[in-house]
Amino acid sequence: MNTAIIFNNYGMGSAPEELRLILAENYLTISLKENQLPKFILFYADGVKLVTEGSPVINILKEIENIGVKLIVCKTCLNFFSLLEKVKTGNIGTMMDICEIQLNIEKVITL
Repeated sequence: MNTAIIFNNYGMGSAPEELRLILAENYLTISLKENQLPKFILFYADGVKLVTEGSPVINILKEIENIGVKLIVCKTCLNFFSLLEKVKTGNIGTMMDICEIQLNIEKVITL
């Protein structure tokens, strides 16, 4: 699908952290099983924590990336949280990369 998904939270929505992470794992798992994957998944703000060491969704994200979905992670955000060295999957990009993808994609979904 010519779609980009945005994770700008550590999980999905504004619920307690444990629920946000359960929802994110469920969403990603269902998307993978149903072969309803976007072209890009973009991570910025607290969302960058999902691709770093200790993330409960790291394995599913690696699997999604191995299928060909491009995971783009904001370098500024990683630096802000001192997580640059803890990235376990995805490609480190800039806000320019994220903006370019959003402008050239048909649909953007923020989770």
